[in-house]
Amino acid sequence: MLTVLVVDDSALMRRALRDVLEAESDIRVEIARDGQDALDQVARVQPDVITLDIHMPVMDGLTCLSHLMVDPPCPVIMVSSLTEKGALATFEAMELGAFDYVAKPGGTVSRDLETIRRDLITKVRAATGTAAPHTRKHAPARRPAPTVPAVSAAPAGHDRLLVIGVSTGGPRTLEQILPLLPAGSGWPVLVIQHMPASFTSVFARRLGGLCQLPVREVDRPTRLEDDVIHLARGDADITLSRRAAGLSLVPTPVDEAHLWHPSVSRFLQSAEGLLAPGSLIGTLLTGMGDDGARELADWHHKGARTIAEAEETATVFGMPQELINRQGATEVLPSHHIGNRLVAWTQTGETA
Repeated sequence: MLTVLVVDDSALMRRALRDVLEAESDIRVEIARDGQDALDQVARVQPDVITLDIHMPVMDGLTCLSHLMVDPPCPVIMVSSLTEKGALATFEAMELGAFDYVAKPGGTVSRDLETIRRDLITKVRAATGTAAPHTRKHAPARRPAPTVPAVSAAPAGHDRLLVIGVSTGGPRTLEQILPLLPAGSGWPVLVIQHMPASFTSVFARRLGGLCQLPVREVDRPTRLEDDVIHLARGDADITLSRRAAGLSLVPTPVDEAHLWHPSVSRFLQSAEGLLAPGSLIGTLLTGMGDDGARELADWHHKGARTIAEAEETATVFGMPQELINRQGATEVLPSHHIGNRLVAWTQTGETA
């Protein structure tokens, strides 16, 4: 039985989070009303994971988190408002050691909480290393042996793209990989991270302070530029289009046929016919579900080079596992090796 300590000053939110969590047969919930109350209860409750609101009286979430990260730390999932201020505080919390976050629903809590149910349960289980009772037995992903890519790196002057798809656990992983990408490779980079729009704008600025390449949120039709990291805006999809100035990234209203947004699958579908397979490098990192796996496997079978993050470092092994199961990964690598592999592949003339 997992014990989750829910910390929130709103009685309505505490009740809603408890209802979501206790709908799982192996989760029980304890309650705290603010950060100080949480600290007072931790020794008694001994939770497996804590969900922590940011803005609370008596003691706010960030102050509480700084105390919780003292030995022995407990996994903490921040429950964040969908505002720029909430996004800034969330990334600060992750710097302090929070495991991940879920976006607090706006409007009517009882109605909108359903939209984060899957995200919350997945992250609680990922934080504790447990699966739902009915899914604990599963076949391991089939790991293909590393292979030499079928094609050489795309020559300079040709349309080409490095695309990275990622979801749960993505911010930490991207902050490990993207700063390694150097200027001068001549490759444009597109990052498709499942995230609300208020978070992608803040995340773009954050990454810009960490990376050698400039980072730009794609919030309007944007020409694909070499040596730029383009971050797909949240709460929308993104597609590729050929315009007079060249290939362009176009924010597009969400297509409900896809479950996750921005949709990796929809983007890769839109790139068909606009990029040669040998001019695409695709990477699927940590994330629940299978967004982009089928399409990226198809690109791989036609000659694209692809990487799936290894289970040993993936917060949630859903997206990369599905790519591996479809025999769609050129290589399967832990996150700390992915950056160097991408650097090698994006250097003109490098093939491995």
